[in-house]
Amino acid sequence: MRLSAGTRERGAWLSAGTRGTAVAARGSRGLRGSRGSRGLRGLLALVVAGAVAVPLAGAARARVPAPPPAVVAGPSAANLDAVYAANRANAEEAARMAAEYGDRRRAGADRALAGRQLLDFDGRGAGLVTEVFGDLAHADRVAVLVPGSDTGIDTYGRFRAAALALHERLGTRAAVVAWLGYETPATVSATVATTDRAEEAAPELRQLVSDLRDVTGQRARISLLCHSYGSVVCAEAADGLDVDDIALLGSPGTGSDTAAGLRTRARIWAARGADDWVGNVPHLSADLLGTTVGFGTDPVSPAFGARVFAAGDGGHSDYFAPGSTSLANLTRIVLGETRAVTS
Repeated sequence: MRLSAGTRERGAWLSAGTRGTAVAARGSRGLRGSRGSRGLRGLLALVVAGAVAVPLAGAARARVPAPPPAVVAGPSAANLDAVYAANRANAEEAARMAAEYGDRRRAGADRALAGRQLLDFDGRGAGLVTEVFGDLAHADRVAVLVPGSDTGIDTYGRFRAAALALHERLGTRAAVVAWLGYETPATVSATVATTDRAEEAAPELRQLVSDLRDVTGQRARISLLCHSYGSVVCAEAADGLDVDDIALLGSPGTGSDTAAGLRTRARIWAARGADDWVGNVPHLSADLLGTTVGFGTDPVSPAFGARVFAAGDGGHSDYFAPGSTSLANLTRIVLGETRAVTS
């Protein structure tokens, strides 16, 4: 049976079962949270199960050859077209190499990207892509989408659809940046329950924001819209980041006990759809073998202190669904119409 991405991710968090629970529980220290030992055992069981599953999953697919990223100057309003052109050429070369290797799926994905506005591209491994929708050089509103687990070039289409849906709502005055700028964790893995991958990604996200400021100057409002594990990435990058708003969507937690703990001037928003299974994930944090497992306080809880907004009845993958309450509110946040955001 082929599972949807949402079903696989829910299974990873909630259905790891009791395999390895006793071993994991013996290694736990420093539990924080109020849902008790049963939730902790389930969370630690995920880590143990993931540690076994990931090497097997990784061995199932060989790494497709691709060229190293194009060497380009930092983007600015003056050279943006040249940056796009260099990355399009790199994606075209990646498509040629993938086709020669015999991976038609990757070749097709790379070739599609070769026709788009790419601020960055790296076809190696799972792949990294930063795509721009709209006229970034003249935008006065910029939304950056940060994805969660299991997002790469092969699955980029679903992430891109979210960016397109938002851009269609925002209109010509805004640009949207789909930032697949880090190696996202696998859904069934030890890394999806720790901040390790987010800590590695945070400097890259900070660099992206700096690059956007080089293109737009200070006139533009920049918003980060961070989905699932992407909210952990945004939290790690938040300290002192030059953005106006950070929205946490379907977040398992941020690793911080409070919104104030993120140490940013940005307004912190949070939302969860009524049918989002993340609401059933224990919001715990524990030290396990020198690694912090779990992400602590629920971002939509009063204790966290974010501005909670309505997301309707949608599930974990529905925050950018056309016509949804969540997309309407995200549009208002990006445009700076904060008083119109519904709760």
